[in-house]
Amino acid sequence: MSHGKQFTLFSHKGGPNGWKVAFVLEELGLTYETVYLDFQKGEQKAPEHTKYNPNGRIPTLIDHKNNDFTIWESGAIIVYLVEKYDTEHKISAEGFEERIEQLQWLFFQASGQGPYFGQVAWFTFYHSEKLPSAIERYQKEILRVFGVLETVLSQREWLVGDKYTVADISFIPWNQTAVTRLVAGYEGFNFEKDFPSVAKWHNKLLAKDAVKKVYAVKDSLQ
Repeated sequence: MSHGKQFTLFSHKGGPNGWKVAFVLEELGLTYETVYLDFQKGEQKAPEHTKYNPNGRIPTLIDHKNNDFTIWESGAIIVYLVEKYDTEHKISAEGFEERIEQLQWLFFQASGQGPYFGQVAWFTFYHSEKLPSAIERYQKEILRVFGVLETVLSQREWLVGDKYTVADISFIPWNQTAVTRLVAGYEGFNFEKDFPSVAKWHNKLLAKDAVKKVYAVKDSLQ
């Protein structure tokens, strides 16, 4: 493993959670090398990775300039990065209450967005048999989560403290997957019409330079 760059990020070419960490690293100008694990070969469960992450999933981050400090779970990785390296609060909340609010959204993303959106992806593309009732259940959860976001974003520009933060960034990959693949054909779903504030917010996120740079890398790997 090369230590020419500060971080090693274990990720996956398609999996959403590694990409949101890459967005944060890019926004903070931190140097990193990404190791894309091949899930078909079970590399995420191999000892070479589980020695860093006993859960055998991605992402995993190693900070070579902090005694090879290793952390897994994307939300925890993001908190680590902004607490240690975003001292000017470029993309993170500053006051105590706003930091808790930021944490609230990171928890909601990890518990309310990721798992439900992920279940739609699983039952739509990977499950051994088609279960329309399961797909519909979780598609409705996607719409519910969009509804929660719409309620908040119809009243403010960003999720926390009227500024662009990691709370916003954390939602990008799964929202993009949902809009383009998971509910694109669901009962006349129209993102801009059904959830106008969420759509406006999401498009602003996609227009960020760091996000465009990382997505260009992702597109090159397909």
